[in-house]
Amino acid sequence: MNKVAQQIVERIRRFFATGATLDVEVRIQALRKLQEAIKRHEPQLLEALRLDLNKTNFEAYTTEIGIILSEITHTLKHLRRWAKPKRVKTAVIHFGARGIIYPEPFGAVLVIAPWNYPFQLSLAPVIGAIAAGNCIVLKPSEQAPHTSAALVKLIKDAHSNGLAEGILSVVEGDAEVSTALLHQHWDYIFFTGGPAVGKIVMEAASKHLTPVTLELGGKSPCIVHHDANIKLAAKRIVWGKFLNSGQTCVAPDYVLVHESVHGALVAAMQASIAELYGESPSDPRRKELPAIISGRHYRRLRALLDRSSGTLLVGGGGEEDRRYIEPTILGNMTWEDPIMEEEIFGPILPIFTYNELEREVIVPITTRPKPLALYLFSESKRLQKDLLQRISFGCGAINDTVIQFASHHLPIGGVGNSGMGRYHGHHTFDLFSHHKSVLHQTTRFDLPFRYPTMKNGLQWIKKILK
Repeated sequence: MNKVAQQIVERIRRFFATGATLDVEVRIQALRKLQEAIKRHEPQLLEALRLDLNKTNFEAYTTEIGIILSEITHTLKHLRRWAKPKRVKTAVIHFGARGIIYPEPFGAVLVIAPWNYPFQLSLAPVIGAIAAGNCIVLKPSEQAPHTSAALVKLIKDAHSNGLAEGILSVVEGDAEVSTALLHQHWDYIFFTGGPAVGKIVMEAASKHLTPVTLELGGKSPCIVHHDANIKLAAKRIVWGKFLNSGQTCVAPDYVLVHESVHGALVAAMQASIAELYGESPSDPRRKELPAIISGRHYRRLRALLDRSSGTLLVGGGGEEDRRYIEPTILGNMTWEDPIMEEEIFGPILPIFTYNELEREVIVPITTRPKPLALYLFSESKRLQKDLLQRISFGCGAINDTVIQFASHHLPIGGVGNSGMGRYHGHHTFDLFSHHKSVLHQTTRFDLPFRYPTMKNGLQWIKKILK
């Protein structure tokens, strides 16, 4: 496999060396061909997402296909402006010169995609990498085999309709294939997944000093203060948590609610679950909830539930044959509970109560690994400002959950254990571009004080450099 992987990298390097992707119009054409292929393959993509994750057409289009089409449209609208060299100010000592930053592609890029949003999180980084002029090898997740196969067919169709194979290729396979690809020399690696594999990716990249983006995860807190709009908070938390059956990297992992509104929040969340997903397991809408990706992950979640010391407040049931777990809420939690040792990544939501913000909210969050996301429900501008300043996290929302991920204008990325690098919209273009700084110096004159031979040159330097 290593030899095959090497041949793949060499092929796209040869194409990149032709300089074709340095032309912005070539990049635009490539993105249009990709966009057209996605539209042609929409029915097949919807079916693949149903087979892999039991996603309804509504959820599959809203969270996967529609987001990618919107991202391409946004990129096409702005790409020519993003790609233009940008003039910057120059210091007095550079009088007569012009400073210009040239965005240029890195070259050969590897994108390793996850299984939870197997279409969206495969192509979102690819769009920015193409826009920046790179040549990409995409490795979809083998845990979503139908979507992986659909991606292969989609991109093969795009190739037959004008997308150069050297710009974008797909390689399917298991962890052995990913390992073989990681052993090659890339100019950039983009990985979405968990911290454990993220460390392996970073170690492999370090052997060639290859820059990486790691989109990881973590235990993202959701804080509900006593002044929150409880009914609205409950609905937005339920929607954000149980979207894709909790298999969302920016989903709330646990809730910290002020003790005075704990009962009201739980009741409102129970009502929201009934409203959005039906009142009982027999409700037909429950069968439309996305499935847990595999039997192994289903059993992991069941084990977390079985070992939990918390009180079951809502849900708890499930069906292993269709990899289904009810939207579940746990109360009376402790920080030592096994479910708090790892990111849940499933439809289980532990709830903690607090009275003292500093000791029971800020300290527990800040003494643990930095989360990918944080959510706060409160009408207090002072509290919002205080928590935003004191808690480090990758992205978040005030009085909402998850929805920030859909913005082209807000970069998404982790910090510390939750990842490094950020992307979406213009930020993805910047991520996959090396920003080359060049000083264009004049030849019409030469400032003498830069040379040690000038009399009183040091005095001039001290006046300028202060």
